[in-house]
Amino acid sequence: MMKTRHLLLPLLVLLVSCHGREAKERVDAWPEIYPDYIGVTVPRNICPLNFSVPNAGRMQVVIEDEKGNSVERSGTDHVEIPVKAWHKLLSDASELSVTVSVWDEEHKDGVAYKPFPVHVSKDDIDPWIAYRLIPPGYESWNRMGIYQRNITDFHVEPIIENSQNNKGCVNCHSFANHSPLDFTFHARGKNGGTIVMRDGKMKKVDIKEMSGGRHGSYNIWHPSKRYIAFSSNATHQAFYGQSKNKIEVYDLWSDLIVYDIDREQVLQDERFTDSLNLEMFPSFSPDGKWLYFSTAKPVNMPMETDRLHYNIVRVPFDEATGKLGDIDTVYSAYRQGGTAMMPRLTPDGRYMLFSLGECGGFNLYHTESDLKMMDLETGDMVPTDILNSPRSESHHGWSSNGKWVVYMTKRFDGRYTRLMLAYWDGQRFHKPFLLPQQNPEDNLLLLMAYNVPEFIKGPVVVSKDAMANFFTKE
Repeated sequence: MMKTRHLLLPLLVLLVSCHGREAKERVDAWPEIYPDYIGVTVPRNICPLNFSVPNAGRMQVVIEDEKGNSVERSGTDHVEIPVKAWHKLLSDASELSVTVSVWDEEHKDGVAYKPFPVHVSKDDIDPWIAYRLIPPGYESWNRMGIYQRNITDFHVEPIIENSQNNKGCVNCHSFANHSPLDFTFHARGKNGGTIVMRDGKMKKVDIKEMSGGRHGSYNIWHPSKRYIAFSSNATHQAFYGQSKNKIEVYDLWSDLIVYDIDREQVLQDERFTDSLNLEMFPSFSPDGKWLYFSTAKPVNMPMETDRLHYNIVRVPFDEATGKLGDIDTVYSAYRQGGTAMMPRLTPDGRYMLFSLGECGGFNLYHTESDLKMMDLETGDMVPTDILNSPRSESHHGWSSNGKWVVYMTKRFDGRYTRLMLAYWDGQRFHKPFLLPQQNPEDNLLLLMAYNVPEFIKGPVVVSKDAMANFFTKE
C-alpha cells in the first residue's frame, strides 16, 4: 500500500501529449476537477497538483505562467505532471493559468474550459510531513503505522509500522521544533513504551513507572528539547444508536505531567493530577514560557457528553526547574461556548489555532467541529470559515515559518480523514487544498485515515532493525 510511485509518466501519456488536439467547443466556465485546486494558493516547492475530471475519456491540460512558460500534459481521466517541469514552472511564478480540455460522451469533439488560476506564494513549506495511517476509529485493525511524506514530490516511507512492535498500537508522535532528529511516539502492547529520540539518539522510556502509574499520551516538546509535556488519559469509546455522530470517544480521567529528559524523571503538579479536573492536549508557546492545555470538570461519561466543555488555559513554565505557575484562562467555554481542544500557536506566538466543537473531548468524532483562531494580543477571533466544512475539521499543525497549516478533515465522505493545506499570509487564510497525490484517485481509494499530521524539516532516519529491537527485548 505504501510503495512509492515511480515519478516517470506512463509512455502513453507522453505520446498523447505530443500529439495534442484542439477542442472544438469552448465554454465560459471552470471545469469540474478533483481535487478542487481552482483558485488555491500553493508554495513554490509543493509537488504537482495532479487532478482528475469525472467521466472524462480523454483530457488535456496546459499550465502557463505569466511569462508564457508552460507545461502540457494529457491523460485519460486524470493527468500526472512531471515533478521537475512543475518545479521549474513554479520557481519564478506568482500565478499559474490552467486550461483544461475534455473529451467525453457529451463532448466527443472536445470542450475547452475557462482557464482557472493557481496562486503561487514565495513562502516555502516544510518539505516533509509525518502522520499516522489507521482504519477509522470504530473499526478493528491489525495494521497501522507512522509515516513520513515528502510533499515536494510523492515519496512516502514508514517511520515505524506496527509489524515492528508485535502488532501493538503506535501513536502520539510529536517533534521538537520540526526537527527529524528530535521526536517521540508511544508504542502499546508487548514490550511497549515511549520512544524518545533527541539529537538523533533513541531510547525507550517507561513513563508509567516513573510517574506512579500515569502513562504518556498526547505530548508536546519544549523548545529547549529538555522537556516533553504529556497528558495521561484513560480513554474509552461508546457508540450512538441515533445521532449525527457515530461514536463518542471520552476520558474517564486525564492528567498533565512533564518528563524531564536530562534528569530522567517525571514532574507532577498535584493541581493537574487530581480527580477534580480533566487535562489534555498540552502545547508549549514558541518561547517556552507558557504551557497551554485543555481542561474541563469531569461529568458522568458517556451519558453526559453534552455537559462536558473544555476550556483552554495556560500556566507559566519555568525552564530551569520545570515548575508550573498560576492558571490563566485563554478560551472560556462557559463564556464563549463549545468545547475547545488542541491549542497550537503560530511560531511568533501571536495567534492560537484550535479545534472547537459543541461538547465532549475528541472533536475529531464530532461533525460540527471547526478550526478557530484567536489573536492572543487582542483576544479577538480571526476569521477561519474558509478552512471549515459541514463535517469535522480537527488536528492541525503549523509549518516552521508560520505560513502554512496542515489539518485533518472528514469533508469528503464523513469517515476517512484526509489532509488539507492552507496558506496564512499573516492577516487571513487562503483557500485550502487537499494534499496532492501522484494519482489523485488515491485519496478516494485509500481505506485508511490520516491522523496527527506534523510538519518536519527533513526525513526521520532510523534503522528498521534498531526500531524493532526496542520491542523484542524485555
